[in-house]
Amino acid sequence: MNLQEILKSLEKPVKHKIFVSYHHKLDQAYYDAFSKQFHDTHEAIHDASLDNEIDSDDTEYVLRRIREEYITGTSCTIVLIGAETYQRKYIDWEIKATLDKEHALLGIYLPSAPRNGVNITVPIRLADNVRSGYAVFTSWENATASPASLDKYISEAKGKYKSLIDNSRDKKKRNG
Repeated sequence: MNLQEILKSLEKPVKHKIFVSYHHKLDQAYYDAFSKQFHDTHEAIHDASLDNEIDSDDTEYVLRRIREEYITGTSCTIVLIGAETYQRKYIDWEIKATLDKEHALLGIYLPSAPRNGVNITVPIRLADNVRSGYAVFTSWENATASPASLDKYISEAKGKYKSLIDNSRDKKKRNG
């Protein structure tokens, strides 16, 4: 074995640093399963329930904190989409902060995601970016099939043109 091969064998695999946005009350079990499955291959950062973490009514301050403390340093935001995800203002704000930073955006719909016929109800800002071609959208089953599967979706999201970002909507003012 030559020196280059020895050094390569000593390298640790790079962990993708991702931010995971989800409805804490209803989808915590999915986040826990996701985190457990991918903890060796991905460094997952979640928002620790912003309702409790950031005590302020100043939306610009909250958005700045989201950008600085949660989104900065990550390359992709993953939105876990469950039964009430589309109604949550902080999830909208986390998506907005992600798009402000021009980071990748991946929506993963959970088995509990509400359906309207064949369509899945998702946060509107995420829907805007799926329509524009910027955000990647897949099922829980596909994304969690293996670390390689999740990596494929993250890589696809990271490869999207920034010009496709649609962050034109006003911020969601309240839940519901």
